[in-house]
Amino acid sequence: MTSKIKTSVLSSGGGLTLIDPSDTVILLLDHQSGLFQTVKDIPVADLRRNVTMISKLAALIKIPVITTASEPNGSNGPLMPEIHQYAPHAVYVPRKGEVNAWDNNDFVETVKATGRKTLVMGGVWTSVCVMFPALDAQAAGYEVYAVIDASGDPSEMASRVSLARFVQGGVKPTTTNALLSELHRTWARPEAADLAQLYALAAPNYGAVMESYQRAQEAARQPN
Repeated sequence: MTSKIKTSVLSSGGGLTLIDPSDTVILLLDHQSGLFQTVKDIPVADLRRNVTMISKLAALIKIPVITTASEPNGSNGPLMPEIHQYAPHAVYVPRKGEVNAWDNNDFVETVKATGRKTLVMGGVWTSVCVMFPALDAQAAGYEVYAVIDASGDPSEMASRVSLARFVQGGVKPTTTNALLSELHRTWARPEAADLAQLYALAAPNYGAVMESYQRAQEAARQPN
């Protein structure tokens, strides 16, 4: 599989090693209500907030989203509704019980049909739902990123081992905030104000900074 020339590289060379939004697909794997109850390496509220932010980001800058679940009618439960609520363009691909999404031909063909070669993945569990398709996609010639804090595992140990195996297999680990900043790239864009609001989801403390700054600006405009 040949590499696509990045369209987001500037004359300065900036962006050469960063994710190219025009070549990216976001894969959100098995974010199911039953599996959330097993997550111990990250607060579930933080996990859901990060996945929600990624969904909003994808809709805002028009990045394809593909979701899937191995068996949503079983104990693993349905997908969290926020994904399709905030990314209504997301495509759901049902599986026939396969644990590894990359074992499902429909899922793989849906990814291929986008024509994009950079895959950004998040899911529950990191050590299974993300790990298996990430390694298989990497071996198939895709450039794969795993969003660690948009994923969750039953233990810190599982998360640490997953991170090591990602690196050994060539999958690049990243975080929700880094992903937002990497795809955002510049405030000189028409969606800047909407993107700013997403930082409050990825980094709630930054949301407080924005609120205090806005209040100070409002106070400065008041007549003495």
